[in-house]
Parts: sequence; structure tokens; C-alpha cells
Amino acid sequence: MTSTAREPRDSELLRIELGVIWRLDGLGRLPGPEDLVIGVAADGMVAAVASVVPDPLAGRLLSLVADGGELPDVVVGCQALLGGMGVAVSRGPSYLVEPPLGYDAGVEVLTSAVPAHARLVRPLRPGNWEPGEWDDLLGGREGAPWAMIVEDGQVAAVCHTARLTPAGAEAGTWTAPAYRGRGYAAATTAAWSGLLPDTRLFYSTSADNRSSQRVAERLGLRPIGHLWKLTA
Repeated sequence: MTSTAREPRDSELLRIELGVIWRLDGLGRLPGPEDLVIGVAADGMVAAVASVVPDPLAGRLLSLVADGGELPDVVVGCQALLGGMGVAVSRGPSYLVEPPLGYDAGVEVLTSAVPAHARLVRPLRPGNWEPGEWDDLLGGREGAPWAMIVEDGQVAAVCHTARLTPAGAEAGTWTAPAYRGRGYAAATTAAWSGLLPDTRLFYSTSADNRSSQRVAERLGLRPIGHLWKLTA
């Protein structure tokens, strides 16, 4: 009889995603700028503390999260430990990306899997990308693989690999303002998801970014919880 590995619980997935996004150090500490990140799932909470936070305070913060109290109390308690009202708090939903995905926006999606596509988009760098970043992306050094839509001679939408570690990858999306609302982010994210076989894929956004949340809804991504960020 063969045994199958147990699928991670949602809180465990959030811990994995936390490590992917922030690339925790050998002690499981954040590199910053956040002082504390709390992953909140239906089955529990996980957390990581910045390396600059003193060990005694880090221990108190992690203990408060591990005690499993009510979410508002935990966040308020951690905020108080870090310095009170001067601590900025933000949050956003996280999703698990489970290929195969498909979304037809009625346009061709170019990908890094086709060398000719990289040559095509190289002179079309959007203004929000620095030249070095664009070169790294198209050269496969940072941010690849990627998927893009080109329309009217410009890059209309991009989904790239915002973070990649042995544990998984995080999607990063952008759509030019003139092309928003057409499903281009969903189409590029769906194409991107097929470029990383055997990799656990994540998608996250902020609580007030409804456009990004609609991308997750269009693709039927599975919500796994929220990431709360506390920054002194």
C-alpha cells in the first residue's frame, strides 16, 4: 500500500507563502521593512518577526499570536507591544493558485517560454519598470517566468514571478490603466500559472485593491486567509 502526503492546512500554506514573499533568514526572521507579519487562516495563525526586533520582544509577539486569541485582540496586542498607535497596520487576502487555469480575454498572451516573445516586448518597457529590472526580467535573471499582453504597440498587462524560492512562487500583476477591466490580468495570470510546473503558487493583494481581488474571483483562486503587516 502506498501512502500519499497530507495536503498542508491553510495556516501552513500561509506560513509557506510568508517565507516565499519575505525570503526569511535562517532563523525564520523577516528582512523588513515590516516588523511583524501575521498569517490568519480559518484553522489558525502563524507569524514571523523582523530580524531587527530584539529577541525578548520577538518572543512576546510570537507567543501572543500562538496563544490563539481573537484576531482583533491579537493585532491590537501586537501593535501595543511594537509601539502603539505609531505602528501602521495593513492586511490583504491570499490565494492558492491551482493550475490548470484558463481565461480567455480575446487577445494573445505572450510568455517567456517562447524566446521570440522576449525579443518582441524588449523595446516596449512600461514606465513603471526600471531599465535594469526590465532587462533582468526578459533575460530570465529575476522575475521570470512571465506572461504579457501587448496591444496598440505597448505592454498592456504583465504577470511575472514576483518571488521564487524552492518552496513556491508568488504572482505579481500589473495592467496599464487604459486596459483595466478587460480581464487582461486574469488572462496573464492564468498563462503564468502554467509556466511553473510542480511549484506551489500564491497570489495575494491588499484589502482595498478590489481590481486585484476580482482577478482572483475570475480565476476561481482558493482563498487561504489574510496576511496582516505591522510596521513601526
